[in-house]
Amino acid sequence: MIGAGPASLTAAGDLAGMGYKVTVFEALHAPGGVLMYGIPEFRLPKDIVRKEIAALKDLGVEMVVNAVIGKIFTIDELLADKGYDAVFIGTGAGLPHFMEIPGENLNGVYSANEFLTRVNLMKAYKFPQTGTPVQVGKAVAVIGGGNVAMDSARTALRLGAEKVYIVYRRSEEELPARAEELEHAIEEGVDFCLLTAPVRVCGDEHGWVTAIECIKMELGEPDASGRRAPIPIPDSNYNLEVDTVVMAIGQGPNPLVQGTTPGLNVNKRGNIAADDHGMTSKEGVFAGGDIVTGAATVILAMGAGKKAAAKIHEYVQNKRA
Repeated sequence: MIGAGPASLTAAGDLAGMGYKVTVFEALHAPGGVLMYGIPEFRLPKDIVRKEIAALKDLGVEMVVNAVIGKIFTIDELLADKGYDAVFIGTGAGLPHFMEIPGENLNGVYSANEFLTRVNLMKAYKFPQTGTPVQVGKAVAVIGGGNVAMDSARTALRLGAEKVYIVYRRSEEELPARAEELEHAIEEGVDFCLLTAPVRVCGDEHGWVTAIECIKMELGEPDASGRRAPIPIPDSNYNLEVDTVVMAIGQGPNPLVQGTTPGLNVNKRGNIAADDHGMTSKEGVFAGGDIVTGAATVILAMGAGKKAAAKIHEYVQNKRA
């Protein structure tokens, strides 16, 4: 199993239950994937994740952390030299997207991935007792309107920010976050700057964020998909004073495993091409979860892991026959 997120852990549990020796390789220092680094403690207590992982270890699943596949071993080496009959890739969608606007390289600009990882996995809120700091200041702007944006905003409030803004270029009707996530953010005091898009991050002479320059938007006519495109309103620019900016506009697949695995087909977004049972274009290699579908839900990733485990079992039994 490459990656120790929900897809891989589910597949590992099913295969271990069938009697297979399963090894999970995880790039970070703790298994769990998005369950550990992405979902905040107030939504998913980490003790629950640790207990589930302990249960997998009791089944005989081996967890190898700090192991970046594509660097220490390639997929081909795992299959040819290390004695594995099959490989499952469940590396998720952990490569953050940025807006590519001026000032995104200033101190105090985070991707949501980095921001949540620092807090959830690296315990930045305990700094200096832990080695990873996190900067929030008095005011935080979270760019985006999905569930990850809501998680980032609510986390910032818990870190002591006095004002937290969600900056989203469409209206509330188009917010992609689930209704309950939006409701919770409103209840906790998050401010919503809707029909608003950042055009520049402003900083001081020391390279720290001082504000974001925004422009007001209006919704145009629906496109082919039925969504109304946001259109900038001329001369509506204004500055929103903030100390921290969190970019939560989505994430994609890390290309490391795909780039070091000849014969593994990917789509135009870099996601691994796999069928409904996780079979890829490369014999003995299966994949599931966000690395195949793009960023989705934990339950969908777990479902993909279960389907892949059944197919891996079938594959290995046929191979040994």
